Amino acid sequence: MMKPARASRMILSALLTGTAVTVGAVASPIPAVAQQGPESVADLASGLLGAVVNISTSQSVAEEGEGPRPQVPEGSPFQELFEDFYRNREGGGTSNKVNSLGSGFVIDPTGFIVTNNHVIENADDIEVIFSDGSKLKATLIGTDTKTDLSVLKVEPPQPLTAVKFGDSTKMRIGDWVMAIGNPFGLGGSVTVGIISASGRNINAGPYDNFIQTDAAINKGNSGGPLFNMSGEVIGINTAIISPSGGSIGIGFAVPTELAENIVNQLIEFGETRRGWLGVRIQPVSDEVAQSLNIDRARGALISGIVEGGPVANGPIQVGDIIMRFNGRAISETRDLTRIVAESPIGEPLDVVILRDGQEQTVKVTLGRLDDDEVASNETDPETTVEPDEEGTAPDGDQQGPAEPPAGEEAPDGDEQGEAPATPDQAEQSAPVTEGLIGVELTALTDANRVSFSIAEGVEGVLITRVLPGSKAEGRGLQVGEVIVEVAQEFMRTPQQVAEKLTNIKGEGRRSGYLMIADKDGNLRLVAVPLE
Repeated sequence: MMKPARASRMILSALLTGTAVTVGAVASPIPAVAQQGPESVADLASGLLGAVVNISTSQSVAEEGEGPRPQVPEGSPFQELFEDFYRNREGGGTSNKVNSLGSGFVIDPTGFIVTNNHVIENADDIEVIFSDGSKLKATLIGTDTKTDLSVLKVEPPQPLTAVKFGDSTKMRIGDWVMAIGNPFGLGGSVTVGIISASGRNINAGPYDNFIQTDAAINKGNSGGPLFNMSGEVIGINTAIISPSGGSIGIGFAVPTELAENIVNQLIEFGETRRGWLGVRIQPVSDEVAQSLNIDRARGALISGIVEGGPVANGPIQVGDIIMRFNGRAISETRDLTRIVAESPIGEPLDVVILRDGQEQTVKVTLGRLDDDEVASNETDPETTVEPDEEGTAPDGDQQGPAEPPAGEEAPDGDEQGEAPATPDQAEQSAPVTEGLIGVELTALTDANRVSFSIAEGVEGVLITRVLPGSKAEGRGLQVGEVIVEVAQEFMRTPQQVAEKLTNIKGEGRRSGYLMIADKDGNLRLVAVPLE
């Protein structure tokens, strides 16, 4: 029989050594289990490496002058060498070759290759280097600077290994992804990470909608593919955020939901063909959302219609809020910019708008966006719509004179041979001080239209004074501007403006929703606090 002390020592020894002990039986060791780590992606990578290529470009860059020649002592053994060098330069060209490296991937066995525009921009010579070391000269099929995408074509002696596009919209934050590229010119390199975020706007262009990943992306990875775990391309690696120039785990890829259509257009047409709605928009602010009883700030607010555009005489009006376009939700203005650009041209499309507090669906047909069709601005040089920051005054001198210019008299009805104003007309034309928002208003007559240089097509109620420190001044309202609508209702007299704002405040709304026109008729929408 085993003694208690001995049994205790055996159990303690077993616990320390990892062997199993059964009292009264012979102990046997437990086999050790090796730690294998995360599941390998080797099989996935081996099937994709052949489709990822290195792209080498060269560009001739003119020199900016020779600079001073080095001073070589007379009789120096280097004197003849330097003289020969500069003698040869005098008769030769004055340009140098600059080389750069990037990445790309084959999407068709016949030789179509996708990369970034900035990888091949201004290149005189483009060479594609395959994983087996073979090289082929490439020609540029088409490029799109707005999304930084380009398509190249090589003529292979036999079909190439190609990859296909996947659906980036199905990817979720936290999903595993794999990047393959040519970092720092080292050749095909594989890195793995997850999707850190989606829909990122990094101010790279008007259609920003980047996938963010922590898979290592470095210089030279640009233009390379970002794969899902099924081996499908769901993004094109394009940019990184890095103070050092190396990966810090914040990389960005153009999603295939945006890239695939552009690539197909470049292959088919050699250019992109984007949709054009022909409207000016501004964000729906919290104040505007509250004034219209919207649950939260969302959608794109129509602040103007481009004359001669697809909806110039169509179903969309100034003051409408676009909530959905072609079946896709509009959360903010840049969503509409991107979705309209991606939508088909010349086909009737469903658009859900908010008008007079009610949602309704209308049909629109897009035109084609051309550079010279849409006015440009600094933040968005070729957008389908033109953002206009809510509450700010338009460009240029929009402030009309509060009184007629010195030395001139305001036009008088009697002097012009007109009939005297009736009491009703006099009441409408008399200045009214609007205490709720801090402006003085008067009816827009022919006389003050001339005094304030207001265009013929502008209708509404004229602002003749903005009180200093008032809510109206805080929202950018100016003398000489015209209140066209309040809460989507057209205004004819100052009394109407006062009554409408009072009613809105009485309903518990905290702001009034005004459509404002400048002297040239440019419209913007402003939410002015009523509290």
